[in-house]
Amino acid sequence: MAIIKPNFPSIEQVTDQYLQKSSKPVEVRTSDGKSFADIYKDARKADLSDSGVRFSKHAANRLTDRNIELSKGQLDRLNSGTMQASMKGINESLVLVDDMAFIVNIKNNTVITAMDKNSSDENVFTNIDGAVIA
Repeated sequence: MAIIKPNFPSIEQVTDQYLQKSSKPVEVRTSDGKSFADIYKDARKADLSDSGVRFSKHAANRLTDRNIELSKGQLDRLNSGTMQASMKGINESLVLVDDMAFIVNIKNNTVITAMDKNSSDENVFTNIDGAVIA
């Protein structure tokens, strides 16, 4: 009686043959050539620019108490300065717009306090790690 050896491929052979293992990750791009990282960065910028900065209760009270009114252009510059600070990795930023100063928590996109040139006694700002002149 003759012994017949089955000639079946191993799981590893099938896997290599059909899945073509690769040691490097596959980078997928959209039809216009954008990677996931590019799309994420664009979405992050859009989130910051569309929503704009928020004002904490303290900052809103300071604006009212000090009769500070922001024009549309000044608010746009404040938003732009906040976005620039975010891109540079700043956490707590001083953003200067004309004769006004804003302390902004970049992570939360929130103005913590606001003052004009008449409100700042010594022109000393603490607990910031960056400044933007907008």
